Amino acid sequence: MPLSLKHDGKPPVTVSPAEEFFPKSEPDPTVKPTTAPAKPTTAPAKPTPPPANATTDPVPTPTNASIAPAPITSTTVAPPTMTPVKPTPPADLSAGDYRLMKGKAVCLMAHVALQVRLVTPEASGTFIVQPNKTRATGECQENKANLTLVFQEGFITFMFNKSTTENIAYVDTLMFSLAYPLSNVSGHYAATNHSLRAFPAKIGHSYSCRSESVYMGNGLYMDVKDDRMQGFNLTKSNEFGVTDHCVADQPDYSVAIGVGVTLLVLVLVVLAVYLLGRKRRTDGYQSL
Repeated sequence: MPLSLKHDGKPPVTVSPAEEFFPKSEPDPTVKPTTAPAKPTTAPAKPTPPPANATTDPVPTPTNASIAPAPITSTTVAPPTMTPVKPTPPADLSAGDYRLMKGKAVCLMAHVALQVRLVTPEASGTFIVQPNKTRATGECQENKANLTLVFQEGFITFMFNKSTTENIAYVDTLMFSLAYPLSNVSGHYAATNHSLRAFPAKIGHSYSCRSESVYMGNGLYMDVKDDRMQGFNLTKSNEFGVTDHCVADQPDYSVAIGVGVTLLVLVLVVLAVYLLGRKRRTDGYQSL
């Protein structure tokens, strides 16, 4: 019986699915799939065509995001951390000989051992001037002279003054600049002392002292040892004049004087006792 289309223009209430008209084992070649297979979210780094016998579940190819480089520590040794090496000064002081010339004559001469010393509650350190790495520069005038000792780490300057009215020569200014790590806080130190009357000697004499220190401020000291210097009027043979010793090196006669006075008093006491005893013995006898 032919199908009737008179149902108010509407399809039947129930429609059999297409599977009822085709075997389940043979899909309908005329029916196109409504959804495409899902594409991979990330593309492979280097796409390669699948082999002919590929299965439905191919092995996923690693992507750029999933490839991690090998740890650096497993293949590379990190360079060691470099720390600045503190230079080591010589273990002890040694005196150097320094001279300034004015024409063919020596106008200033010094034999001295020097060190810069830092002493503070926070830090301390010492720099020793090495004579074999030090050179002397400066100039001499009629009443003024300066001696500058230059070394790799800096310089030290002595300013000499001559007072003819007082018949004395001395150092009135001492300064230094030092690029050396006396402590871990800083590696550069500079100081100037303008109010000195140091290393005094009569004009034509040399000054000498075994050991003394000049305070430069901020915990800095200039230690001067085995010192003999003269800024003016050296001898005709370019040698030191008569030596004027510092107070510390001058002999101290006070102890000897004290001992001598004590002995003298004891002698006088003994003599007085003896005379008194003798007088009493003579008074005990009657004259015949």
